[in-house]
Amino acid sequence: MGGGYLADPMQGVPPSANFGAQSAGAAGMGASYDPVMGAPITDDGGMTPPAGPAPQKPSKPANFQLGTMLPAVLKVKLPPHSLSFDENYFLRLLAGSISLSKDEKMRIIESMGKLKQSQVDELIRIFEDEKVKFAELGEEHVPQLEKLVKQHYEDWLDIEMRQQQEKQSNQDEQQADEIRKQLGL
Repeated sequence: MGGGYLADPMQGVPPSANFGAQSAGAAGMGASYDPVMGAPITDDGGMTPPAGPAPQKPSKPANFQLGTMLPAVLKVKLPPHSLSFDENYFLRLLAGSISLSKDEKMRIIESMGKLKQSQVDELIRIFEDEKVKFAELGEEHVPQLEKLVKQHYEDWLDIEMRQQQEKQSNQDEQQADEIRKQLGL
């Protein structure tokens, strides 16, 4: 026999499988069910298409662009690093990403000085792929995408505000230190 094929393809199939038996919907009408095609077999040998909604054709791509809500100039500054990349482009990709949370974006910004060149290059590639994939989604996804973009835009504004506040706090602390030194405290 060889090749691992069984002489009887139904060998080992439990009788409860009822392949070729009358379907519940066609009981008493002499119709059986073709499990491969997923459709009842009519008395004349033809098949009745399965019930349910007709398959939908893919919708037209929405060409949705991430990052369009962002201002022309982003206020977030990356910490000092020795990496080679376009910081503004990287920040725009990071700010426009809707797959990362606000905290994840903050961690990336804060860890920039510790990242390797290959890691930054990979992040850029991932963010670029994300833009392409979301642009390919169908028009029916646009309302949900708009909600996500709005939420992530607001999150980015929070990141900018948090960084501004930290900068101001550091400046205030430096001024207070200088005043203490002048007073001899």
